[in-house]
Amino acid sequence: MINELFDLKGKIALVTGGTHGIGMACGKALAAAGAKLCVNDINDEKLEECKAEYAKDGIDVYTINFNVCSEEGVDKGISQIEKEVGPIDILVNNAGIIKRIPILDMKIAEFEQVIDVDLVAPLIVAKRIAPGMIERRQGKIINMCSMMSVYGRQNVSAYAAAKGGLKLLTENMTCEWAKYGLQINGIGPGYIATAQTAPIRVGGHPFNDLVMTRTPANRWGEPEDVGNAALFLASKAADFVNGHILYVDGGILANFGYVKGENEI
Repeated sequence: MINELFDLKGKIALVTGGTHGIGMACGKALAAAGAKLCVNDINDEKLEECKAEYAKDGIDVYTINFNVCSEEGVDKGISQIEKEVGPIDILVNNAGIIKRIPILDMKIAEFEQVIDVDLVAPLIVAKRIAPGMIERRQGKIINMCSMMSVYGRQNVSAYAAAKGGLKLLTENMTCEWAKYGLQINGIGPGYIATAQTAPIRVGGHPFNDLVMTRTPANRWGEPEDVGNAALFLASKAADFVNGHILYVDGGILANFGYVKGENEI
């Protein structure tokens, strides 16, 4: 019975930006449970590289190039997946960017770019895929939120604004679509050990000390920790979980308190 709850055989999953990092970990978790995995990116080289990386785990991934910020591009891309692979049962809105710039130094165009990728794009993709899920009366949408959905920090105003908006968008999608048999939820990763965070995790970097001090689990999260959360939310085990943001953060949001010097990091 436990195995049946997490069995995704026959399901088709799309992970946007699933070519590396957290997105790839989510893709691998879903594929390991039996889902046919599709990933997109706007870089053909990344798509080719990820095919080889997935293949190391025996995963035959379907890759496709389209821009999640373009309604036309999303429509063409999803249509191609539906034609060549089949209707999408699981959507992980993972593609995102961050710009670490103080508010007074950030250009409005830079702010808008982050909002477009991190907030508007998940709406565009979900809006294209949801009608088919509604017609079939089943579907899983997982939006990659963040601790920054509820927790502010210096120099990440656009990212935090987008992720806070994505949290509420997730809840509003639930209010409108749950009655059709869809489960729409979010994941809020804490500080995760990816290639992007490698430079600040080694050599006594002060940010590493901050993470270790603030995180009750006393470690950085691994991409697989987030992938496992995605598997849960995509599975039958989460069929009555709706409008929830699952924070995979080692308890950092439970640990209130200012760490001396953190505003200088």
